[in-house]
Amino acid sequence: MTFAIGVDIGGTKVAAGIVDEAGNVLARARRRTPSRDADHIVDVVVEIVRQLRSEHDTDLIGIGAAGYLDADRTTVLFSPNLAWRNTPLRSEISDRLGTPVVIENDANAAAWGEFRFGAGEQQPDVVVITVGTGIGGGLILGGQLYRGHFGIGGEPGHMRVVPGGRQCGCGNLGCWEQYCSGTALVRAAREVATERRDDARRLLQMAGDVDSIDGTVVMRAAQEGDPAALDCFDEIGRWLGQGLVDIAALLDPGRFVIGGGVAEAGELLLKPARDTFTVSLSGRGHRPVADVVPAKLGADAGIIGAADLARSG
Repeated sequence: MTFAIGVDIGGTKVAAGIVDEAGNVLARARRRTPSRDADHIVDVVVEIVRQLRSEHDTDLIGIGAAGYLDADRTTVLFSPNLAWRNTPLRSEISDRLGTPVVIENDANAAAWGEFRFGAGEQQPDVVVITVGTGIGGGLILGGQLYRGHFGIGGEPGHMRVVPGGRQCGCGNLGCWEQYCSGTALVRAAREVATERRDDARRLLQMAGDVDSIDGTVVMRAAQEGDPAALDCFDEIGRWLGQGLVDIAALLDPGRFVIGGGVAEAGELLLKPARDTFTVSLSGRGHRPVADVVPAKLGADAGIIGAADLARSG
């Protein structure tokens, strides 16, 4: 049995694990992401990999990084939420560890994990959307991970859905993730709790005050039937469904797999997304409709995918 280490560098945490050939995570480690310090991010990754290598000796190391990578998968060109600008991440980590590493966009790694071992199995054309702090995406077309000519394809979170809309971390206005993400969910919940305090009674009771509302509180309140929290998930779900319509018009995948922290709400998010997708799809009634299903691997998808990509080089 060959083991590999998968590392998932996100906006708030670095998670890693030892993964076997069947996609099972045998050991895990986790640290907070020092998002404002690029050098410290490398320190954290090296530390966490060394810890795991002390438990399972392996030179197969795959890293999913939250940012735009170049076509050679050596350099993070830009990261909206981390301090990477033209950062030669592969060499910085490889030199410190003394072994080659494979670098991939974090959402691409998660998509590959779901394609190989999760909800995308047996589907050659799959779009994986991760709804978390922002929106990540990964495209599996013809059974292959699609990266685009310059290496930065599969970033649907930065499709501009509202011209002149909300400011995005990428520098543009009106990107999809500003209306469909954990950040958007919390923004909506704080607004509705301010404007409709009676409807948001349970939401406010859980949080204590408007400024303390976070994604976990919104999810718990919605699960308990808080009308304001339910409306927030309906809003985010409709934005999700509309974005899937646009992707379907371009790529016509057989399945959409929805993961990420917000997607842990299950049908609270997926039902309004499916409803919007079905009624808004171009040519509806005269074409097959892609499945919209929850991810299976949860927070392990990026770890599993990065480890599997390390095996294939």
